[in-house]
Amino acid sequence: MRIAILGGTGKEGSGLALRWAHAGHDLVIGSRERAKAERVAAELNAVLGRDAITGQENLRAVEQGEVAVLTVPYAAHAATLETVRKALAGKVLIDVTVPLDPANVRRVKLPPAGSAAVEAQQLLGPEVRVVAAFHNVSAEHLKRLGDPIDCDVLVCGDDRSAKEVVIGLAADAGMRAFDAGALANAAVPEGLTSVLININARFKIKDAGIRITGIPQSNS
Repeated sequence: MRIAILGGTGKEGSGLALRWAHAGHDLVIGSRERAKAERVAAELNAVLGRDAITGQENLRAVEQGEVAVLTVPYAAHAATLETVRKALAGKVLIDVTVPLDPANVRRVKLPPAGSAAVEAQQLLGPEVRVVAAFHNVSAEHLKRLGDPIDCDVLVCGDDRSAKEVVIGLAADAGMRAFDAGALANAAVPEGLTSVLININARFKIKDAGIRITGIPQSNS
């Protein structure tokens, strides 16, 4: 699959790109500045030992991708979506955005719509299938290719087939993922990020995550 990651030069976006490229997918990472995207792509290709990742401006990245992933800061969420809105039509958008409060990132502060993912769906309309996922996976995990990822993924969305695509991509990246219900439920994993930031600070770590228990391994 060809995957476009908007904001792919950041820690989370580049970590996901690295994992998916390692699994055999073709990646194009997007940025407002093509030169920056190309530079980060080259760095990731050096880690992989092959050319599996390219860099483009955000719009061009979406045009090339079968699936798009949004990993920008919340402050750039709406503006980024506006620039690529037409190119996203008919595609799955995986929204990884977390609406952190700049004044206190350890305290949950969700937007009026309930979550960033719901805002994305409202802005983009029914032509785009928005799925919320990967909010609680530390970039520290993603960059360590040789290590298993000690964190599960909650997948929220209103289109079952789109969620199945995301669950499959999570497995390709070395993670268990679970259908967590409607897109409205994205408020939970988005809000959990502030909880995990608190735990990281309390225990002086960088990679706190979540696990779903009680499910037989054969069903995970």
